[in-house]
Amino acid sequence: MTSQDYFELEDKVCVVTGAASGIGLATATLLAEVGSRVILLDINEENGRKAAAELRLNDYKVEFVHCDVTNADDCASVRNHIEENYGKVDVLFNNAGVIRRKTVVDLEESEWDLVIDVSLKGVYLLSKSLIPLMSKNGGGSIINTGSGWGLKGGDQAAAYCAAKAGVVNLTKAMAIDHGPQNIRVNCICPGDTDTPLLRSEAKQLNLQEDAFLVSSAKGRPLERLGTPRDIAKGVLFLASDLSSWITGTDLIVDGGGLA
Repeated sequence: MTSQDYFELEDKVCVVTGAASGIGLATATLLAEVGSRVILLDINEENGRKAAAELRLNDYKVEFVHCDVTNADDCASVRNHIEENYGKVDVLFNNAGVIRRKTVVDLEESEWDLVIDVSLKGVYLLSKSLIPLMSKNGGGSIINTGSGWGLKGGDQAAAYCAAKAGVVNLTKAMAIDHGPQNIRVNCICPGDTDTPLLRSEAKQLNLQEDAFLVSSAKGRPLERLGTPRDIAKGVLFLASDLSSWITGTDLIVDGGGLA
């Protein structure tokens, strides 16, 4: 086996949620670059279809499918579509998430529900739908997007911290349950990454965007924000055979911020 073979995902069927922008789109792009068949899932149909169309200009094997990961019927519909058109799932990247920068006192109940439903319940619902298909075809790799704030607390982000901590431990429980089916389950924990989600936090906190991004990079040994591509490389590692005996773990990709 050559070094290239370890990253070879030719014709593997990969599903990416939150794929219309940011980390999801960067990961879908990288997986397509190494030969995967990638299904982009997102609730934003306009941006999702545009992203898929642009990727197909490079002859990448990609498709967009609308999916609200908080809706069990949508997740079941995705499973049926994949089973009918691809017959298998090799990689699932549960990446969809939202953030509301508020304390528990300031959060509306509807905001709490939104953050928990998209970021945590969505992992449960789509995994519930796709794990049987993944198992039937001999196993695969699931990567869930956690956060540095799933491992430590953060200010004015109570619901987000709760959701991401849930993702971190859900990952471990899934790894235990589904290891016998040859399904590896790991969590990638990004630090501050230059995405639309991060930029939206500046508006939520009533801060000037450029200054907020500069402050988010301060104190990291590598002295910069992450890029979506930085995180995508970590996902590729966890999806590939280079991580063939890694399951139930958290991969921190944050420029040394937690250190």
